[in-house]
Amino acid sequence: MRLLVLGGTEFVGRAVVEAAVGRGWGVTVLNRGRNAAIPPGVVSLRGDRTVRDGLAALDGLSFDAVVDTWSWDPAVVAPPAVSAGWYAYISSRSVYQWPVAAGASESASLVPPSTDISDYAGIKRAGELAAVEAFGDRALLVRAGLILGPHENIGRLPWWLTRIARGGDVLAPGPASLPLQYIDARDLANWTLSALEAGLGGPYNLVSPSGHATMSALLSACVSVTGSAATLRWAEPAAILDAGVAPWTELPIWLPPGESHDAMHTSDVSRAVATGLRCRPVTETVADTWAWLESIGGVAPQRADRPPVGLDPDAEAAILKGLS
Repeated sequence: MRLLVLGGTEFVGRAVVEAAVGRGWGVTVLNRGRNAAIPPGVVSLRGDRTVRDGLAALDGLSFDAVVDTWSWDPAVVAPPAVSAGWYAYISSRSVYQWPVAAGASESASLVPPSTDISDYAGIKRAGELAAVEAFGDRALLVRAGLILGPHENIGRLPWWLTRIARGGDVLAPGPASLPLQYIDARDLANWTLSALEAGLGGPYNLVSPSGHATMSALLSACVSVTGSAATLRWAEPAAILDAGVAPWTELPIWLPPGESHDAMHTSDVSRAVATGLRCRPVTETVADTWAWLESIGGVAPQRADRPPVGLDPDAEAAILKGLS
């Protein structure tokens, strides 16, 4: 397969490039050259789809498939300069109309498209429509949820790993058995490439089956791989919420039982599973993320368009004191 990856140097794009190289595909990346170097053997082109003639480097080139992780102006998704058989747009489960019911499938109601870049859900939906307009049934809409794994540049799993590595009592948001739903970026990449190879199109929810891991499994894996002497102090959701702690941002990944948790962690992924989605154990995702984090000095990269996540140590200490 001849694959074009638009981007290809950061988190998900990087996973796609590495997976495609591992399959022996011919891989070309096109980006602005602002980030890390690409793997050996990959053709690197410079371009900026947001400026006039910014994709001139693609003139005369054609590909079997394209993977696009773009999250900004939907007007530049599936640009005319891209000549390809299939187009995979890495979208988001945010395109579903809120509130998203527990167990919602790809048939759930969708948000209206938007060109306002502050409306993440709306621009992702508009990006989907642009891909479909250009490629029809050959547009693969990969509706990812929470994405974890090595090279994560949002900071969710890296925050938990670094916090637990510090040791001591760690505020663990309960219930411990709370089911999680996420996708390792490498599993997302592998499924996407296989789907392109199989000629799949249309929308797919792409996260693990709900309960593939739990809060306890995730945090216990963090304790294990870091070799920390940390003690997980489990707290009921009410104690955390009453203290004014923001789920998801101050305590990454965690959402208390209820509407938000149902929307984020209980999606129906039977369509993706039936077409080959396989998800590695949470212990592997955590171990590999920790190994990567250690290899870069313990500080994860941070996307400029996303605020840092994590709980202030003083706030954590106050809640822990109240649990005594």
